[in-house]
Amino acid sequence: MQTDVVVIGGGPGGYAAAIRAAQLGRRTALVEKEKLGGACLNWGCIPSKALIHGADVLATVRAAADYGIAYDNLSWDFSRTAARSRAIVDKQAQGLQFLMRKNGIEVLTGTARFTDGQTLAVTDASGAVTSIAADCAVIAVGARARALPHLPFDGQTILSAREAVALADLPARAAIVGGGAVGVEFAHIWHTFGVDVTLIEYEDRLLPLEDGEISAELTKQFRGRGIKVLTGCAAQAYDPQTRTLALAARQAADRRAPSAVAADAVLVAVGIRPNTENLGLAQAGVALDEAGFIPVDAYLRTRAPRIYAVGDCTGRLPLAHVALAQAVTAAESLAAADPVPLRDEQYRFMPRCTYAAPQVASLGYTEEALLQAGIAFNKGATPLFPNGKAKAMGIRRGFVKILAGKEYGELLGAHMIGPDVTELLPSLSLAQAMELTPVEIARTTHAHPTLSEAVMEAAAAVEGLALHM
Repeated sequence: MQTDVVVIGGGPGGYAAAIRAAQLGRRTALVEKEKLGGACLNWGCIPSKALIHGADVLATVRAAADYGIAYDNLSWDFSRTAARSRAIVDKQAQGLQFLMRKNGIEVLTGTARFTDGQTLAVTDASGAVTSIAADCAVIAVGARARALPHLPFDGQTILSAREAVALADLPARAAIVGGGAVGVEFAHIWHTFGVDVTLIEYEDRLLPLEDGEISAELTKQFRGRGIKVLTGCAAQAYDPQTRTLALAARQAADRRAPSAVAADAVLVAVGIRPNTENLGLAQAGVALDEAGFIPVDAYLRTRAPRIYAVGDCTGRLPLAHVALAQAVTAAESLAAADPVPLRDEQYRFMPRCTYAAPQVASLGYTEEALLQAGIAFNKGATPLFPNGKAKAMGIRRGFVKILAGKEYGELLGAHMIGPDVTELLPSLSLAQAMELTPVEIARTTHAHPTLSEAVMEAAAAVEGLALHM
């Protein structure tokens, strides 16, 4: 089989690269060993957000008395919530299949392996092999959950996020190892549906890559809800007989952490490792770094001619929307269609979202990073509570914070925590890309009453111009 472009992997980076290459007139084939949509659609972003919405609905019903609504005998069936999540995944997958057909992309199911820099062997489930010769290749094989040596995944008690999202029945007690976005989101879901949750983070705070004030507020709200949060703490071995997870304080002087927690299941969410084994990358001349990720330049080119890599396997920023942005640049690069390069600074300002309750949304530098880099900045912040729409929604906690350069006023960072704040992030992404200053954001009329007015107020506060504080 001969084609212009072959894409290995059908996740957000892979299918987007294939579609954009086809739009640019390139004959395109896509190889996927499991299901189109990759981990994001099938086992990550989409099903987990469907579960989160179910948890949010349940939380809203529980608070119904605040709105003058009464009910008797509230009950829930998590298996139906889980089934709804899988049905949404199936519907989305059908949409991707339609897009492949619409764009004339040939989809092959099987595992791919380079035999040289321009040829792939694709082996299907029956063992049949198809050879593909291509002018260009895009590697989009993604990544998988990283296990801990003393907590190997068994799919029953020690779970990865992929296994956790497919559960139809929840444990009575759960320990979640890792206080990043995945761990925080599952803590919200499981706790809302009645699980006794202990969230364990090795670093000194939850969401350690986010702004410190955001992490502190999230921890306060989680503990207020009854979620046990242990930071500066390392998970050790799990004892299936006593159903306990051993713990150790990261610093010997820290005696606040218990020596063990009770758990019927343990979710390990401590990062990812790339799916770059067994691809024949050495035969193709594609180099890997020490962790197995594929180094790429601003145009997503690997060190091998005419071979590109996008998505989680590059190790840049493992988010679906980042993979999609990389995919468009890679496809336009291989087609010489005036691609927009993705340099280090663009990755810094990619939007970052955590969909718990409260939600967390951010881009750019944190306060800590600016102080460490010696960059002078001004800060503007506003709580959500005074906002009229927030009051109508019953929002009592959360805030918006904007950081800007002291000399020129350039947008350096934005950090938000509260219900639905992820929906406020795109306007700030656009403002940063268009080099708007907080003054210009504050001068832009925001509809009333909306949560977006908090962005306007925080932007005004950067220059001491806030009207409601």
